[in-house]
Amino acid sequence: MHCFRMLAALVVHVFAALCGAAQAQDYPVRPIRFIVSYPPGGPADILARSLAQKLGDGLGQQVLVDNRGGANGNIGAELAAKSPPDGHTLFMMTSSHAANATLYPKLAYDVMRDFAHVSNVASYPLMLVVHPSVAARTVGELLADAKARPGVLNFASAGSGGGAHLAGELFKAMAGVNLVHVPYKGTGPALLDVVGGQVNLMFAGVSAAAPHVKAGKLRALGVSSQRRLKTLPEIPTIAEAGVKGYEIASWLGVSAPAGTPARAIARLNAEIVKVAQQPDFAERLAADGAELLVAAPEVFTRYVESEIQKWGKLIRDSGTKGE
Repeated sequence: MHCFRMLAALVVHVFAALCGAAQAQDYPVRPIRFIVSYPPGGPADILARSLAQKLGDGLGQQVLVDNRGGANGNIGAELAAKSPPDGHTLFMMTSSHAANATLYPKLAYDVMRDFAHVSNVASYPLMLVVHPSVAARTVGELLADAKARPGVLNFASAGSGGGAHLAGELFKAMAGVNLVHVPYKGTGPALLDVVGGQVNLMFAGVSAAAPHVKAGKLRALGVSSQRRLKTLPEIPTIAEAGVKGYEIASWLGVSAPAGTPARAIARLNAEIVKVAQQPDFAERLAADGAELLVAAPEVFTRYVESEIQKWGKLIRDSGTKGE
């Protein structure tokens, strides 16, 4: 009888394992919607489309990007958070959403409670650029000018509370300088006015700023990453150039509605890891100055939580308000 019970238990265990494997193989059963809470053409959209195509190849189903821009990323985030948690809705989680947790106290979603975090994907450093009319040719010279003329120099951003704005606020706090923030409705208009000389400087995305630097329309003083970029090794980090410990980057990752089955999360994470190992994908990110940051779901979850705390402190200390 004892042997019979052991055999029966073994059969049940094997059957359950086979069922779980079959379910994992069955996922996904239809096209996957990948919500991006920003308009087409930006870093989040470009990365999502590149990732979607390769994920679709690995999953055997189309992954369709759905742009739902507006409200600094909150419209798309709320839509994703309230979508069915069946593994067929993904969301491009960004550092801006981590900041939004503090910028907007009355959000209709919670970044930690309402999402299952699948994997980080990439980190995008920023480039500190100045118009040629600014005399400073190094970060040290810029700091000296800013301290000699407090409140005179200004910096542009794509909008209050965004990555470029917070990069400027962190720079001000760590360097002890007073720069005036000039918010715009998007990176394009902001960068255009820096190129035109209407604004003195900006913390801009590398891919957006580099062409203007190469054309001589802007001067690059430093990058916000921990290490110099492989594609632009001649540009120092802001930390080594004068603001010790300065490091900030915009990051992008993949999340899903809370309650998404663990097997779906595991499958998605495995496929993202495979995509990250493809040379053409890594090369494309490197060309934009980005760094791959693929991580296990639990690691990404802890990272998002730590980013909420980090951005929250900076936002509270600087008095930054959401638009």
